[in-house]
Amino acid sequence: MLVPTDGTDGTRIDPDPSERRLSGLYAYPEGATVRANMVTSVDGAAWGPDGRSGSINDAADWRVFRVLRALADVVLVGAGTARAEGYGPLGVPRGLGGLRRGDRPLEVAVVTGRGDVPPGLVTTDRAPYVLTSARGADAARRSVPADRVVAVGQDEVDLRAGLTALAGRGLRHVLCEGGPRLLGDLLADDLVDELCLTTTPRLIGPGPGRVVGPVGGPAPATVRDAHLAHLLHSRGTLLARWVRPIG
Repeated sequence: MLVPTDGTDGTRIDPDPSERRLSGLYAYPEGATVRANMVTSVDGAAWGPDGRSGSINDAADWRVFRVLRALADVVLVGAGTARAEGYGPLGVPRGLGGLRRGDRPLEVAVVTGRGDVPPGLVTTDRAPYVLTSARGADAARRSVPADRVVAVGQDEVDLRAGLTALAGRGLRHVLCEGGPRLLGDLLADDLVDELCLTTTPRLIGPGPGRVVGPVGGPAPATVRDAHLAHLLHSRGTLLARWVRPIG
């Protein structure tokens, strides 16, 4: 079960096939919103020894993960993360279709400056959107239909323009699932409205990077305020929803 940190027994959110109560805590606000969802160990690791975030999450994180996907219009993911995590066909999580706006499918948008689309996404029945640069557009069109290629920026992907293009296609509720480099780029461009961060009670030690990149080197730090919308816990796992103040 999940329990708000200031809650009593009456506020426990027990597993429910429809997850109506849990989804109420994660309802998108009006308008276009970029929400990031990341998981970290208590000592700051963004992935486990196998190089995957799946090795540090747990059942509580999985419940929230499914709800976030059910509420989103599109999952935004970096090509490297999609490849490392083995992304394949994405669909609305089973039993949670009632949480969605209308009957639109859950889309995927992969970010790749070189237009290199992970094979697991190319073989899906519904091709992903590919946010790429002008230099990567031709390569992307060799993997997915031309109408799924969004070329924004000359040499690097212009994420702001890419998100605007997705919103123009009706994909206004964006769920970024990383990786750290993509999240770092979104934060650097001031494009993240919410961060859902799960902290699991595991100690990984040195090696893995943190949830914000770039992994290869330091980036200029920019301090911005965030408001804690809620904090849930389950057997030591903490699930926080941080939102940017309005105005």
